[in-house]
Amino acid sequence: MPTLDHENTLRASGFRLIAGIDEAGRGPLAGPVSVAAVILPEDFTHAVLNDSKQLTEGKRERLYDELTGNPSIHWHCVSIAADEIDRINILQATWEGMRRAALALQPSPDAVLIDGKPVKQYPLHQVALVKGDSLSYSIAAASIIAKVTRDRFMVALAQQHPEYGFEIHKGYPTPAHLAALKKHGPCPQHRRSFRPVAQVELELA
Repeated sequence: MPTLDHENTLRASGFRLIAGIDEAGRGPLAGPVSVAAVILPEDFTHAVLNDSKQLTEGKRERLYDELTGNPSIHWHCVSIAADEIDRINILQATWEGMRRAALALQPSPDAVLIDGKPVKQYPLHQVALVKGDSLSYSIAAASIIAKVTRDRFMVALAQQHPEYGFEIHKGYPTPAHLAALKKHGPCPQHRRSFRPVAQVELELA
């Protein structure tokens, strides 16, 4: 279960405001990659909060409302759209989201805990934690906000393009999604730089 141990280690080193950062949506063939940054109170604790992948959709929704509705929690979420992902690639888009989310936070963090590996040319002091969403409350909170934000976007997108089933697979390359992609071709929210989408475009050309 997550703790505030990593946040407290940074505070002991002189950093005051610590943000956790996580993303959702690096692997899908459609839709944005969403990145959230969260600053929690120093005395924060929670009986349920964990890595978003370990929780049901219902629990994630409830936690999202709880976290974003708490005035003592500061957060910001950005989404990098499919066309920008295609232009700069998914890794650079994720890193750009991690920069934008942290820099948009008010108050501004002094340091960040990032889920995964270090981000090159990051504007703040960073500590990267592999599987950080299961280690740090701040990263876990960011994982919830990023995941729910993206899932809600994909559910709304399904109303515009019901033929793909986005509300079910959220853009991930499931057999049903791949079959729909092959049948209907890509929509504007598909990532043209991802091989399955590019392959379909070649076949339809």
